[in-house]
Amino acid sequence: MLARLGANIERARVAGGLTQEKLAERADLHPRVLQKIEAGETNLKSTTLFRLQSALACPWEQLVDGVVRS
Repeated sequence: MLARLGANIERARVAGGLTQEKLAERADLHPRVLQKIEAGETNLKSTTLFRLQSALACPWEQLVDGVVRS
């Protein structure tokens, strides 16, 4: 689950033309934290996910695709 979420975040970041450093700055995260999130190595708080979604300006569905089942 974390690996899929991290991959979705990375995909959205790359599609938006952002570096990890730039996205981390926009989401008010340390770049190493973002690296761990994208690698699926760390869990993240819902507030962190909200900040990433806002910084990426992408739909929620794009971030949680394949992560959340209905």
